[in-house]
Amino acid sequence: MNDQTVICAIATAPGMGAIAVIRLSGKGCIEVCDRLFVSPSGKRLVNARPNTVHFGKIVDSEELVDEVLVTVFRAPHSFTGEDSIEISCHGSTYIQQRILQLLINSGARLAAPGEFTQRAFLNGKMDLSQAEAVADLIASSSAAAHKMALSQMRGGFSDELMKLRVELLHITSLLELELDFSEEDVEFADRSELHSIAVGIDTLISRLCDSFSLGNVIKNGIPVAIVGNTNVGKSTLLNALLKEDRAIVSDIEGTTRDVIEDTINLQGITFRFIDTAGIRHTDDKVENMGIERTFSKIEQARIVLLLIDATKEINQFLPYYTQVKEHISPDTRLLILLNKTDQADSPDTLLSTIAPLSSGEFILPISAKTGHNIPHLVDQLVSTVNMEALTSGDVIVSNTRHYEALTHARSAIERVIAGLDSHLSGEFISQDIRECLHYLGEITGQITTDEVLGNIFKNFCIGK
Repeated sequence: MNDQTVICAIATAPGMGAIAVIRLSGKGCIEVCDRLFVSPSGKRLVNARPNTVHFGKIVDSEELVDEVLVTVFRAPHSFTGEDSIEISCHGSTYIQQRILQLLINSGARLAAPGEFTQRAFLNGKMDLSQAEAVADLIASSSAAAHKMALSQMRGGFSDELMKLRVELLHITSLLELELDFSEEDVEFADRSELHSIAVGIDTLISRLCDSFSLGNVIKNGIPVAIVGNTNVGKSTLLNALLKEDRAIVSDIEGTTRDVIEDTINLQGITFRFIDTAGIRHTDDKVENMGIERTFSKIEQARIVLLLIDATKEINQFLPYYTQVKEHISPDTRLLILLNKTDQADSPDTLLSTIAPLSSGEFILPISAKTGHNIPHLVDQLVSTVNMEALTSGDVIVSNTRHYEALTHARSAIERVIAGLDSHLSGEFISQDIRECLHYLGEITGQITTDEVLGNIFKNFCIGK
């Protein structure tokens, strides 16, 4: 499975910059680079000490291509666990491609997406969950996503899984030893102790599964639906939060007929704001399609901002509130925003009128136009995310593949507990324990296939 050929790729972002980095890895990569590199001292890279940087020139026959810095890494002390080279050249796209082509002509081949990280996994430098965290770290667009990916890459998730595997192996070894001496009627395993261990494992796996709802939204952005009647100020609020004119604002009702989405980073957390079509009865087919999409987005949102116009009669509040509540899932937080308070005669009176009708929901008077209470709204949005889980160092699952494997593992350990409760034979209980171990092993890569690896690493960028 592990290909030892020399691979090369541009590791920096595509395009022109001050500096570019070209990576090589594999047995013989130092010799490949030596065919192009000329040091002022005449020393060759094959004789260089590990973890050293060398100034020199890349030449094509006698032609100077560029002056470069070459960093030498020797196995196993490199990212991939193999001999590796990093060439730092000037960022001209012509220079990058010229050096890359010279390396290929000298015996290297172009790396596949994620092949450097895949080799790190195959050479035991990291497990599969850590390798996937590398891609998440590169893709992280907020402080929260960065912190979560960094924790997983450093092995926080792997450590939790290793504890589970040790406990499971302890249980199954006692049960299988008992089976070996079944004719002597010897009991090596205290069933009450095994039950206690299995319950502890189930608790930990369940906690990891439950963390996925948080991890998934941190990784992909927390969806926030802005809903309400037509011309209530939804687009103005979106523009105020984004601090740019993203949505068209008009006094004409029904201006927003489709869903408008944009992302913003608030206090280190990415939010995906969704400006929806105003909810009202209309015979306009296009607008009705937008309203249907509004209800669909409400169902998908983790936070719903229901805007109420403080300048109008409040008797329409209850119908809109009821409609929105019908489409909200139990895990979704609803924030009621009393907008246009800068134009209202008595916003406090309206607030006291709405409060009894809203079943104790959070209500905040704002003015999207002037920015009144927008910072308070931002604080409320951020408070919906359990940042304590991140700051406390708790492991948070953000990968769908991991979540599915953990779900199967939880089902298996629950069968183990049920088997112990019903005094099932150790042979059947061991089978469920082995199934649980199998799914945990799928996460870390102890049990994997070429197809699984291909699906994982194909989404990496080339050069990583």
